[in-house]
Amino acid sequence: MKPIYIDYLNALDIDALAMTDAEIIGAVEAGLVAQGNGQTVIEPRVHLEPDPSFHGHFNVLRGYVAPLDAAGVKIVGDYVGNYMHGLPSEFGILNLFDPRTGTPRAILDATVITDMRTGAVTAIGAKHLAKKSSKVLAHIGARGTAYWNVRLLDHLFDFDEIRVHSRRPDSRDSFAAKLAADLSKPVIAVADWKGCVEGADIVVEASRLPEPQPLLKTEWIKRGALVVPYGTMSAVELSLTDIMQKIVVDDWGQCKSGKFGSLRAHVETGRLSEATLHAELGQIAAGLKAGRQSDGETILFWHRGLSLSDIALGKAMLAKASEKGIGQRLRFA
Repeated sequence: MKPIYIDYLNALDIDALAMTDAEIIGAVEAGLVAQGNGQTVIEPRVHLEPDPSFHGHFNVLRGYVAPLDAAGVKIVGDYVGNYMHGLPSEFGILNLFDPRTGTPRAILDATVITDMRTGAVTAIGAKHLAKKSSKVLAHIGARGTAYWNVRLLDHLFDFDEIRVHSRRPDSRDSFAAKLAADLSKPVIAVADWKGCVEGADIVVEASRLPEPQPLLKTEWIKRGALVVPYGTMSAVELSLTDIMQKIVVDDWGQCKSGKFGSLRAHVETGRLSEATLHAELGQIAAGLKAGRQSDGETILFWHRGLSLSDIALGKAMLAKASEKGIGQRLRFA
C-alpha cells in the first residue's frame, strides 16, 4: 500500500489563510447550488448528550458533495455555559474523505468553519430573500456565529444601521465594539429585544436560551422584512409563521425532525410542513425556485446547518492552504 497522508489545518492555520468575505460566501453557495441540483447526499444530523447537567450536546453532521468529490463528517460540541470557562460555546472538527474509497484526506479545526459557514448561509439566504434595499439589521445573540452573520450580511448590504442585543450587557457591548471596529461603522448595542428588532429590514435571531421562551414578538416584525431564526431553543411565537408569504429552510429533512431548533413547535403543530414550505435555499440558489419576488413579501428563513456547507468551505480552505503553503501533512498509514 502506498503511503497515505492527511492534510491538517489547525485554528492558527485557518486564521493565517485570511479567507475573504467573498471567498467564504462563494464556497458555501457552491455547496448550496450542488444541493439544489440534486448532487449531494445529506444524512440527518444526530446528537449526543453526555449528561443533562453539562448543559451541552454534540452535533454530528454527515454529507457528500459530488461536484467537490468529497464526503465529510463534522462533530461539533455546543455548550451554552462555556463562556464561564473562557471558552467558545462551540468546538468542532471536520473530517474529509475520498467518497470512493473511504480514504481519509483531511482534518480541519471546524470551530471557525462552523461560525463562518453559518454566517455565510445567513447572508446567502438574505441575498435571495431580503429586499435589495435593506438598510437596517437587527441581530439577537452574540455567540461565535453571530459575528460572521453580521459581517457577511454587511458585506452584501452595507447597512445604514446595525443593532445588536444579547442577554449579558458585557457580551453585547463587546460584540458591538468589535463589529464597529472591524466594519468601520457604528454598531448599536440595544438593551432589549423590542428595541433591537422593531422596524428592522432583516432580523436574525441567534439567541442562546436554556429552554424555549417566546421573546421575539410577531407584532414587531414589519411588512417586507426577512426573519432568520436559528437558535437552538425557540425564541419566537407560534404566530410568526402566520404573517409569512414564504417560508424557506436549508434542508427540510433536518428541519422536520429532531428535538432542537427554533421552529420545532411550528413543525409539531403543523404550521410548518411540506405543504407550507416554499423551498429549500439550495433550490433558490440553483435557480429552480423563486426567491423574493416583491418588496412587500414578509419571508422567514430557518437554517439548521448543513454538512455540505462545512465540506464546501473546508475544501476551499484546503485549496487556498495548498497555494500558500499553510498547514501540515500528517502520515496516516
